[in-house]
This record gives sequence, structure tokens and C-alpha cells, in this order.
Amino acid sequence: MPTTKSAANGAAKKAGSEKMSGSKFHELFIDELKDIYWAEKTLVKTLPKMQKAATSEELSTCIGNHLEETKNHVARLEQVFELLGRKAQAKKCEAMEGLIAEGQEVVADTEEDTAVRDAGIIIASQKIEHYEISAYGSLRTLANIMGHKEVAKLLEQTLKEEKNADSLLTEVAESTVNEAAAAM
Repeated sequence: MPTTKSAANGAAKKAGSEKMSGSKFHELFIDELKDIYWAEKTLVKTLPKMQKAATSEELSTCIGNHLEETKNHVARLEQVFELLGRKAQAKKCEAMEGLIAEGQEVVADTEEDTAVRDAGIIIASQKIEHYEISAYGSLRTLANIMGHKEVAKLLEQTLKEEKNADSLLTEVAESTVNEAAAAM
């Protein structure tokens, strides 16, 4: 029975994916997954502190909702590792550690229960979101190149949620927080 062009392409991609699994490129991919896994697990511990420091109910709710999504991001990354035949393993993410420290510094350096603190929390949070958007976009692209289609779908789902979180933070900033902070 003759093989169709798409079946041949699928077999070639699978063979390419298997060939990739031991390559330096694939190891870079795995290393970056470990990095974002650490980042997400650390955010699960950090977001409640940011939520508690927020004055605006709208901002607090936004952070709380993203905390729940972040827990799902951790679980999704564990699923990614499983699909790749790897144990979920975290590697310290220096960039995320710095971004979190910057957010904690904003809270420490601003007056409690003020819109200025909320504006600072939004800025710090959006820096984190932009880092995550960059990481997930790159990881999704690498997964696609290597033929890891299911992995790419999971990473794309998280990427969309990170972009949405960034948009929601912008809405909170522009709807009330920034004007209130500017009036102080």
C-alpha cells in the first residue's frame, strides 16, 4: 500500500523528533523547561504576598486569579516533562529571581494601602508576565521545530494565559490605579 505524502511527512517528523531527543538543541529545550518550571513554582509561593500587599480589590482579584492559573502552569509543565519522557525537574531561574526581588523591593519601598504601591505592583507583575511570554513563546517554537506537537499545544495554552494576565493588569492600571496614584 503506497504511503501518502502526509504520512511520509509525519514519519519523517517523528524520526526527526526521535533524532532530536539527544541533540544539544533538545537539551537546550529541556534546560529552558527546567528554568521556567522553577519560575512558575516560585511564583506560586510569591503571588500570595503580592496579592496581600495590593490595595485595590480589582488588583488583588487579578493576582489571585493568576495565582490559580500559575498552579495550572506548574501542572501543565509537569505534563510536558512527562510527554518528553523526563522527570519534572526545576533549575533556578536567575532572571525570575531578580524580577521577584524587584517586586518585593517595590512593596518594601512604597507606603502600605496606597495606589502608588498598586502601580508599582502592576509594573513588577507586568515585567514578570513579559518574561514568561517570551519564555513560553520561545519554548513553543522550539517544540514545534522538534515535532513535539502535544508539548507545543500545552505551551501555547500557557502562553495565551500569560498574555491575558498581562492585558488584565493593563486594564486595572488604566481603569483606576494609575490615575489614583498620580493624584497622590
